[in-house]
Amino acid sequence: MPEEGSFKCLRQAVGARRQMGLLGEELWKAARSARDERREKLSRLSAAIHANPEEGWEEIKAAGWLGEYLAGEGFHVMAPAGGVATAFRGEWSRGKGGPAIAYLAEYDALPDLGHACGHNLIGAAAVGAGATLRQVMIDAELEGRVVVLGTPAEEVGGGKLRLLEAGMFRDLDAVFMMHPATSTRVGGTSLALTPVRFAFQGRAAHAAASPHEGINALDAVIQTFNSVNALRQHLTEDVRLHGIITRGGVAPNIVPDAAEAYFYVRASSGDGVRGTLGRLENCARAAALATGASLQINTEDSYLEILPNPPLEQCLHRLLAQAGVVVDPTPETGMRASTDFGNVSHACPAAAFTMAIASEKVVVHSPEFAAASASKAAEAAMHEAVLVLAAVGVKLMEEPTLVAAAHGAWKERARDPARK
Repeated sequence: MPEEGSFKCLRQAVGARRQMGLLGEELWKAARSARDERREKLSRLSAAIHANPEEGWEEIKAAGWLGEYLAGEGFHVMAPAGGVATAFRGEWSRGKGGPAIAYLAEYDALPDLGHACGHNLIGAAAVGAGATLRQVMIDAELEGRVVVLGTPAEEVGGGKLRLLEAGMFRDLDAVFMMHPATSTRVGGTSLALTPVRFAFQGRAAHAAASPHEGINALDAVIQTFNSVNALRQHLTEDVRLHGIITRGGVAPNIVPDAAEAYFYVRASSGDGVRGTLGRLENCARAAALATGASLQINTEDSYLEILPNPPLEQCLHRLLAQAGVVVDPTPETGMRASTDFGNVSHACPAAAFTMAIASEKVVVHSPEFAAASASKAAEAAMHEAVLVLAAVGVKLMEEPTLVAAAHGAWKERARDPARK
C-alpha cells in the first residue's frame, strides 16, 4: 500500500489538466501501474477464452472465468445475473458519493469461426479495466461505484436486451466498452436492426403427376426475394435488406408445402427500420396472395442505433492520445453494422471505441480475424484499452461536471435520436 505521502500526492493530482481533458501525471502513473500489475493474468484470461470458443447463451467457461477474476479482485459478483444463465454482474464501491461507472464484457464466439470478432479481448479488457479502476480509487481515495457486466450472446441473441429488461443498467452514470477492429476509432453511430422470419404454408403434391393439386410455398419465398430486389432501388442509401432461405422443401418431386425465409432489416434509425419493415412484410404478403400460400410473420428483438455522447467520446479520444494511441477519423456514416450496445446507449450515457488488432485488409468475422484475436498485436491493444477504460472512469470520478455533461448529451439525444 502507498504511504500517506503518496495518497496526498495523488489527491493533489485530482483535477490537474482538466481543461485539456487529460489525467494528471500522478493519476496516470497510478492507472498504468495498476494495469501493469494485472497484465499477465489478463493475457492468460483472453487466451483461455479464445482457445475455448462458446456460442451465444452457452458461454459457461468464459463467464465463469471472468467472474472468478473479478471476485479475486475484491468485487461482489452475482452470477447468473438478470435471469440469464451466462451473464454476471461484478460490483465494488468506495464512499457514499461519486458516479457509477460500468464496463461491458462480451465473450461469445461465432459458429464455426470461433472468436472471429475478438470478444475474448473485450471480456478481458472489461474486467481488467474494472480491477484497475478499483485499485486507483483505493490509492487516490476516490469515491464511486464500479460495475462490470458480463453480457452474453451479442452475435446471435442480444444478451444486453435481456439485462436491460432485468434492470441491470439502472442508476449507471456512464457505460463503456472496447471492440477490436482493423482501425482505432472513437464513437460513431451504428445501424438499427430488426430480424424477421416469414413462414409460408402451402400444400404438398406430386411435382410431375399432379402439380396442379399443390400450393408451392417455395414459390412464395422466391417471389418475396424478387419483390425485395425490386424494392431496393427505392430505398434510402442507409437501408440494408438481406435474407436467406432457411427452408425450401425436401425433394424435387414434391411440391414444397412449407418454406421459410429469414431477413435482417437495417437502417440508420429505428424509425427507418420500422418503415422499411412494413414494406418488406408487404412483399411477403403479396407473394402469399399470388401463390395461394398462407403466411406467418415473426419479428425478433430489435437492436437500436447507437446514440453518440460527445462529452464521453471526446474524453476517450484525449485519453487514447495520452496513451500514445493513434486514432483514425470516425466516418460520418458511422458503423454499417448493428449491436445491442445501441440499446444500452438509449438507456444511459454510453460510449465505445475500437482498437486496431490487424490491418484493414483483414475482414472481421473471418478466420483471419479469429487468428488476429490471439496475436501479440491484439494482446498489446487490449492492454492499452484497459488503461484507457480505467482512466476514463478516474476522469469521471474526479470531474463531476463531465458526468453532468454526459447526462445532458444523453437526455438530449434520447429525446431526439435523429440529432447526431
